Amino acid sequence: MKKLFAGFLCLSLAQAVSAQTLDKMQWFNEPAKWEIKDKSLSMFVTPQSDYWRISHYGFTVDDAPFMYTTYGGEFEAKVKITGEYKARFDQMGLMLRIDQENYIKAGIEFVDGKYNLSTVVTHHTSDWSVITLDKTPPFVWIKAVRRLDAVEVFYSFDDKTYVMMRNAHLKDNTPVMVGLMAACPDGNGFNAKFEQFSVKHLPDQRRLEWLSKHKD
Repeated sequence: MKKLFAGFLCLSLAQAVSAQTLDKMQWFNEPAKWEIKDKSLSMFVTPQSDYWRISHYGFTVDDAPFMYTTYGGEFEAKVKITGEYKARFDQMGLMLRIDQENYIKAGIEFVDGKYNLSTVVTHHTSDWSVITLDKTPPFVWIKAVRRLDAVEVFYSFDDKTYVMMRNAHLKDNTPVMVGLMAACPDGNGFNAKFEQFSVKHLPDQRRLEWLSKHKD
């Protein structure tokens, strides 16, 4: 009976964790059309919207849709993304954001008719790195792992084998907005779908190291 109750309690806790991911998240730049259904977020991405600061282009924009929740400490976030990309720079994926001058966005960006695994890291000014894909996958998984003062970004085509696409600095001991971002800098909008979004807390690495050195 105790085992049955414990199993039920674990199941209830797991359901509670998954239930909070979308329904209790907030919008930054809410798009005109969006829907949450079957634990997935679908949106029509706002035309002429993006996140970028200063470098190379000389302008700053901060107006694309971003649905987020806030986490302190260390965590792992991942999501499955599918987009009907049409115009140059159509993009979608994960974003980790401290404020308008400090954020990381990573996912797929559509450039010159090809899918690119794209990461933009912004600390006052933005940079951009891409990995061009030879084939057009039906969907992509993006995962971000925040540890101490760094974020490791990975991609996968099957949610099993993950390959690192970027390691970037992000200030530690600071709350982070983490969630689902899409942008359409040049075009008239496109349909984007985010599935199986999850955020998993990771024990603080410095604390674990301290505990290991101060055992009874």
